[in-house]
Formats: sequence, C-alpha cells, structure tokens
Amino acid sequence: MKDELKIVLIQSQIFWKNKEKNLQHYANLISYVDNSDLILLPEMFNTAFCPDAIDLSETMTGKTVKWMQQIALKKNSAITGSLMIKENNKIYNRAIWVSKNGEIFKYDKRHLFSKVKEDQFITAGAKRIIVDVEGWKICPLICYDLRFPVFSRNNVNYDVLIYLANWPKKRIDAWDTLLKARSIENQCYTVGVNRIGVDANKVPFNGKSKAYDAFGNKIFDAKENIDNIFELHLSSKDLKLKRRQMNFLKDQDDFILK
Repeated sequence: MKDELKIVLIQSQIFWKNKEKNLQHYANLISYVDNSDLILLPEMFNTAFCPDAIDLSETMTGKTVKWMQQIALKKNSAITGSLMIKENNKIYNRAIWVSKNGEIFKYDKRHLFSKVKEDQFITAGAKRIIVDVEGWKICPLICYDLRFPVFSRNNVNYDVLIYLANWPKKRIDAWDTLLKARSIENQCYTVGVNRIGVDANKVPFNGKSKAYDAFGNKIFDAKENIDNIFELHLSSKDLKLKRRQMNFLKDQDDFILK
C-alpha cells in the first residue's frame, strides 16, 4: 500500500446539457494537474444533473468515456466521474472509473433521487465496486447514496469512500454531517466532490467539497463557489494507526444486504 495517496478534486460549475463545453472546461482544469493518483469529477459532470434528458446518454464507447481514457493516459492517473450510460435498453447514472493503465470499472448509482423523479428515467444499480489504486481499496458511490449508511458500510475492508455529487446548497448542512458520519462509522477516509453554480432549474450549488479521516476529523474543506482543482494527500500510516487505536470494524454486525 502506497504511503501517500494523492487525490485531485475538480470542484466546478457544470454547463447545462452542453457536453462539448463541459469536456473542454474540465480538460482545461485538469491540464494543471500533476503527479496525481486519482482525479475526481462530480456527478453527471458532462451534462449536469438532468436525468430526464435520456437522449444525452452515451454508450461505453461514447465520446465522454473515450475522453476519460485520454485523460487517464495523458496524466498517468486514474479518473472517475458519473454520466448517463445507455446499456441493454436501460439508462444508468454510472460512475466510470478509468485506471491509469486504461482498465475501466463501473458503478451504477443504487439510490435514485425520487424527489426529482430520477427513478422514472434511470435504472438503479445492484452492487458496489472496490477499486485498487496503488494498494489502496477505494469504494466510489454517487450523491444520494450518501444518505444510506447500510449500503456503504465497510464490510469489505475498503480504505477510502468517495461520493461524486450534485448536492444543492439548501441541503449542504446534511452533506457535511453525513460525510463525517460515514468516515466515523466505517473507519475510513471519506471524500466528497461537489459542483458549484446554478442549473437550468434555478437550483444553486456551492461546492463545499470535503474530506474526513477515519476519526471524523475534517482534513479538507473547499471554499464555497470556487471553480478550481484541489489536491488532497491521504496517509496510509495515519489510517492504520487510527484503526489500531480504535478498531470498531471488528465488532460490527454481520448481515447481508438484499
């Protein structure tokens, strides 16, 4: 396990339903990234959160996935973000994870935001994935998944829990609290990347991307409404030390989610 994992968070505005502009904008921000292990993009980073616009969905060989592959190769870094993917006549809000060697992993958002009818257009995923980066085990989840602790529970010995989000300003206090709670209960680093700006539905987003250590201590807090890249360094020594000091995970209940 690498002693230090360098994660770059891209906290940015997202242009409504404009793939070309979004990919160009994110490519410009990422051009300043150097020597990272992982680059994080928000939920539906190429379109903004518009689950009813299923005509904007792509296949796994579409433009955005190819763009992510090019970024991973150019920056010698893993990259992940979510977008709408069409597969077997279904639409998924899918986190695409491209490793620096080009290998692709995928996670389909399990919990769909019924308040804005995401569940009427998007098919829910069934299971989590764990991705290895330099010996670190990482579990990527998406936005609304943050509210469901049973699904994210650390019964597979992951080290980092990641949330790719479009989390609105009006509920940002819950974002802060739940990220901290997930880190404490799962004894892991928890990282959340969120967008900024106002979408076409006049919903404001203020970013507040964050990270917490295994004791729930805040180790990173992006300023509100800042469109920028942020570097985060995670320590394997600190994680192992905290788990030795207070090993709650060995006492957790054993049950299977169905």
